[in-house]
Amino acid sequence: MKPRPPQKSGSNAWIAQVMNMLRRILQRSPMERRRIDAEPSDKGPNERADLGHLDIGRRGEELAAAYLERIGYRLVASNFKLPVGRNRRGALIHNEIDLVAYDGNTLCFVEVKTRVSDRFAPPEVNVDLRKRRQITRAARVYRRLFGLQEASYRYDVVTVVLRPEGSAAPRIELRRGFWTEESLRKKRWTSDEMIC
Repeated sequence: MKPRPPQKSGSNAWIAQVMNMLRRILQRSPMERRRIDAEPSDKGPNERADLGHLDIGRRGEELAAAYLERIGYRLVASNFKLPVGRNRRGALIHNEIDLVAYDGNTLCFVEVKTRVSDRFAPPEVNVDLRKRRQITRAARVYRRLFGLQEASYRYDVVTVVLRPEGSAAPRIELRRGFWTEESLRKKRWTSDEMIC
């Protein structure tokens, strides 16, 4: 709805109309404010004009869950969120595990990374040290909550490329045991290892 241009006699009415329009927009949630165009785009494969980044991630998680079930994993949870504190504005901060599943008797904490294209970098490069530590903390709490401290477990990553080069079908890859808790521990330097 476009506001009408001001008229000579009723400019206060025009201001009220603009204020009402802004009030209606601000009452919407941030997701409703964003306009997500579901039509295919004529832009390049790395452009995300046809999907919002949250939709891309959600689509990747759906594809990853279906893939894991197809290869024999038993899904037990998705989007497990653990509140870890508050930011400076007072909003809750969460650590999240995308998928929790069993591969046989092994409990798997699965991080899903989705990209539209892998032309510039593969999706797994975004599972950096900080992200691994966040998932490891959340997994520790998950195991404690459900009494699974003694269960064998591992950390997997599923990468989803929605439009790989030269193909219309998404490419999904599973990387079992992508990291271990030992690899996250800070190394303690000894005097013998110090370089002077």
